[in-house]
Amino acid sequence: MNTQSTAFIYQPPPGAPEVIYQDKDVLVVNKPSGLLTNPGKGAHLEDCLLSRVQALYPTALLVHRLDMATSGLVVFALRKKAEAALKQQFASRTVKKTYVARVYGTPESASGLIELPLIADLTAPPRNKVCFDSGKAALTHYQLLSEIATTSEAGIEQNALLALFPITGRAHQLRVHLQQLGHPILGDALYAPAAAQAAASRLLLHAIELEIHQPYSGEPLKFSCQPDAAAFGLVADIQLPPRPD
Repeated sequence: MNTQSTAFIYQPPPGAPEVIYQDKDVLVVNKPSGLLTNPGKGAHLEDCLLSRVQALYPTALLVHRLDMATSGLVVFALRKKAEAALKQQFASRTVKKTYVARVYGTPESASGLIELPLIADLTAPPRNKVCFDSGKAALTHYQLLSEIATTSEAGIEQNALLALFPITGRAHQLRVHLQQLGHPILGDALYAPAAAQAAASRLLLHAIELEIHQPYSGEPLKFSCQPDAAAFGLVADIQLPPRPD
């Protein structure tokens, strides 16, 4: 019997947060893959985006989260009133979020809507699963951006770059939805089969664009941050299509 430990070892990347935007109420940073958004349980999981941001901006308050393996835009509030206003925007789904992902294979349809309810998988935490009986509604629009054919020992393998436009914000929504579509995200240690996991050294999911309203003035604010070009196999910046909503 194989007794080798598969315990998770937390090894976050070093470095101060990359600031994308700052005003008196709002701070937006680019979270690297492999860094927790907020601290986990135990001293070994205290290093996170929140602690690094608060070392520079002591009043910073976390408004939303990204999975540890996901990179991209994260919003912080710099005042309590701003925190409440921003959290309300996320809760009421007025925030417009766009992600990009490199996935295994290529979807038959160049665009579509994935509408599958999700629930926590109590038999395999922290995974989530589709459940039509008691799952919460989850909707994701996707759009094909490009395709790449690579050659490996298994032969020619196809993967695709997708733009993702989640309408809801369920835990692991994009990862489960793409798995169910038959095109799991490359490098996904939770939901992808072995070949798709091995195709990337990290989860190739990135929060590339975010639209909110300034909590004091109400002014619309739009932020963007390109993913790591080498990790995603890019030769130029991604040009996003118009939002489906």
